Amino acid sequence: MNGNVLHADILVIDDSVDDLRFLTKTLTEQGYQVRGVTKGISALKAAQLKPPHLILLDIRMPEMDGYEVCRRLKANPLTADIPVIFLSALHEIADKIKAFELGGVDYVTKPFQVEEIFARVKLHLTLCSQQQQLEQQNVELIQLNEQLQQEMIRREQMENKLQIVDANLSLISEQQAEHWGISAFIGKSKTIIKILDDILRLQRVEKTNILVLGESGTGKELIARAIHFGGVRAKGPFIAVNCAAIPGELAESILFGHVRGAFTGAVNDRKGYFELASGGTLFLDEMGEMPWSLQAKLLRSLENGTFMSIGSYREKQVDVRVIAATNADLATKITAGEFRQDLYFRLAGYTVHLPPLRERQEDIPLLIEHFLSRLAIEMGRPQATLTPSARAALANYSFPGNARELRNILEHALISSDNTVIQLPHLRFIETIDIPVPVLDEFNGEKFISISCGEAEQKILAYVHQHGNITNFQCRHLLNLDYHHASYLLKKMSREGRLVRQGNRRGSYYQQP
Repeated sequence: MNGNVLHADILVIDDSVDDLRFLTKTLTEQGYQVRGVTKGISALKAAQLKPPHLILLDIRMPEMDGYEVCRRLKANPLTADIPVIFLSALHEIADKIKAFELGGVDYVTKPFQVEEIFARVKLHLTLCSQQQQLEQQNVELIQLNEQLQQEMIRREQMENKLQIVDANLSLISEQQAEHWGISAFIGKSKTIIKILDDILRLQRVEKTNILVLGESGTGKELIARAIHFGGVRAKGPFIAVNCAAIPGELAESILFGHVRGAFTGAVNDRKGYFELASGGTLFLDEMGEMPWSLQAKLLRSLENGTFMSIGSYREKQVDVRVIAATNADLATKITAGEFRQDLYFRLAGYTVHLPPLRERQEDIPLLIEHFLSRLAIEMGRPQATLTPSARAALANYSFPGNARELRNILEHALISSDNTVIQLPHLRFIETIDIPVPVLDEFNGEKFISISCGEAEQKILAYVHQHGNITNFQCRHLLNLDYHHASYLLKKMSREGRLVRQGNRRGSYYQQP
């Protein structure tokens, strides 16, 4: 009923045709939907077929009296919770007691008083509606509590791990610095040299916030880790947060924490990522997807160096350097009112631009050797080699997924080639590749690709024309792609004006302009 007692469905059961006609007419005029039957067996069938919100039940009826009808209604799970108001000319106390013992909620005597009928019907419909609302709220609270309990368990596990890390901080910092230092960057292009210079400068700076911009797969987190573990904050914690993966209803608690009793399920104080990163670096990946409601609070924390947990009335001081990263066009988001301009300027104390791999092709051979070496160690196999045609294919590929895609292509090729010699058919691409003709003789001139970019785009447009829109999930199943390849194609077609993106974050979809 959703709190609205009007238009409720009422079933009236009375063997007196006059009484039945009177009640039906009177209640219908009040806006209720009324059904009337004269026999108990018919009433049971009607109630089971379409359970009403309220039943008015006469006691004295032939074949099956109202007491037996009520007993059977309460024994049936489909009708057990329907409130029953008994109707009778009997005035004996014993009759009323028996009616209540069988599950009746009220008793109206004949002859009827219209005002009394209206009052009792409205009262019990209202009580029933309120009870349903309370039950629904209870279900929602139980679900929310389960979510919070799971989050608290995860957070507690994380805190336990952080305590272990803290006990061995010096040793771990040295190991991380070696792993995430400058030597982790492979390349000799002018762009990479410029980025390495930026990293060296930023490692010597302690407090400046940094914004790292670049496509997915270009190594934004690698930059953040190199700055942290090779810099003055190396002995402090490095906390990485994917803003796109933060549930909206838990976002503030996850980032800033909460105190005991702040909300249902908050049985203990919990530190947020902002506090856990104190003394070190907070890496906010996919910053462009941070909920708007959280951006203002983050801005205040960056400006004042303080934060306030949910349910607390006391601000805490923290020493956190924030490195934010995004592949989104923040200027467009600012114009669209999806990202705060003042937060952008606060984050962009220094900006590092990571170019896509297709703009630094001279680095591809070095990256190939680096990934082949690392994968051989990880798989426990000898390092594989590539045929000339396979190398030519990689050299001429645009890599929409950047360095991450290159690594995935090589890993797939190592498995499909059984780690011997990687040939052209072992490479799996999303876009068409132009390979010099001489090297094609190795495979009888056959160009091996999974699907060309043009074919993929035509399939996407056909799908949108038929279904109205397409999501990343639908695109992946349509073309048999992974998430990043599907995202690349959809964003590319959006930039070219052939599709228009709607919605935010993971719930976005694309449709025709």
